[in-house]
Amino acid sequence: MTDLQPLIRLHRWQLDEKRRALAELEALSDRLHEQVGQLDEELAREQAFAAQAAEPPQGFGAYTQAMLDRKSRLNESIEEVRQQIATSRDQIAEAFQELKRFELVQEDRDRREAARRKRRETQTYDEIGTSRHHRRKEAGATD
Repeated sequence: MTDLQPLIRLHRWQLDEKRRALAELEALSDRLHEQVGQLDEELAREQAFAAQAAEPPQGFGAYTQAMLDRKSRLNESIEEVRQQIATSRDQIAEAFQELKRFELVQEDRDRREAARRKRRETQTYDEIGTSRHHRRKEAGATD
């Protein structure tokens, strides 16, 4: 039987890499949400300033449209990242299941090997006990 430990280590490393990638995607999602929030705050401040002005600032409509376009692009990016996160989670679940399969096979092999060693040890002790018994019996017969 072959030892699966190198294969298990490889799958563990691959799983860790997938988890790191997921963490990076989640951090990116958080940053994008934060940027949307900042855009909303900035737009609200500018609208409040424009409302207080006697005349609407020149180019405010274009500024507002540019901000809304930027927010739209950020929301599209958020949706793309959300899909990547879902895919990444599926890949992690699959990698985890594969790792578990290898670990369970290795545990089963280790258990069978331990049982085999125990049987051999028991046979050896039985043989030792039997030979001692025969020697004592022979020694008692010659006395």
